[in-house]
Amino acid sequence: MSESIYKYLTWAAIFFIIWVVFSITCSKRDEYETAADGLDLQAVGAVLKKAKDAEEFEKLLNDPNEGVNNLDLDENDLVDFIKVTEYGNESVKGFSLTTETATDQEQEIATIEIKKTSNQEADVQIHGNRQIYGDTHYYHSRFSVMDFLLISYMFRPHSYYASPWRYGYRPSYYRPYPHAPVTTYRNRTSSMTRSSGMTRTGSSSLTSTVKSPNAGKSASNIRWPLKQPTYSQKNFQTRNPSKKIRSGGFGRSPSRPSVRSYRSFGGK
Repeated sequence: MSESIYKYLTWAAIFFIIWVVFSITCSKRDEYETAADGLDLQAVGAVLKKAKDAEEFEKLLNDPNEGVNNLDLDENDLVDFIKVTEYGNESVKGFSLTTETATDQEQEIATIEIKKTSNQEADVQIHGNRQIYGDTHYYHSRFSVMDFLLISYMFRPHSYYASPWRYGYRPSYYRPYPHAPVTTYRNRTSSMTRSSGMTRTGSSSLTSTVKSPNAGKSASNIRWPLKQPTYSQKNFQTRNPSKKIRSGGFGRSPSRPSVRSYRSFGGK
């Protein structure tokens, strides 16, 4: 074997090993994601700034072009539809974000509470559900009326919005879309996270007696790994372990069900 061919094969082998290591690293990084990686709460804050009311906020959360929602709690490779329920009292207004993983299986994901501090500003707090995000998972910001259209809507007299959609029945604008690997999701939400103005805090920054109407709702049929699963969720996950979510390299993503197989108003 000539020296040139030997060098060529040596470099080819080195590049192959580097490619294999890189592929396995990417696969592992996606393989061990948790449910908290499916909805970046800082990015949710950025989407919140765009909405003029609760119904539009729900639509933006579920818009694949926005890219903020990547939840797939039941691991059917399609992103879960997020429902918005409005609640509050005279001083604090809020949104409860939930998803249904099956009929009569609803999971609260996070709450958003807004306290008006003046005619021009409001304190905004996003709190991740402890089952999904763990304890003390709070994000806080102070939004001005100039960059937060919801202030005037939330604090004027109106009927609270409660999402009319349920599992298997979705609005006409919505179509189920594929779940993305966690690395892809983080890349596409990075700019929203930076621009949201939301900062992580270890405890609640709002003093309020307001309570989410969906507090305590937890779905037992969640396969995606949770930070602090309930007893029933642990039992279900023991019987139905999470699939390995992989991307790139030799670990190909599992085959996805066709989106067309879902009803126009159905799916997740």
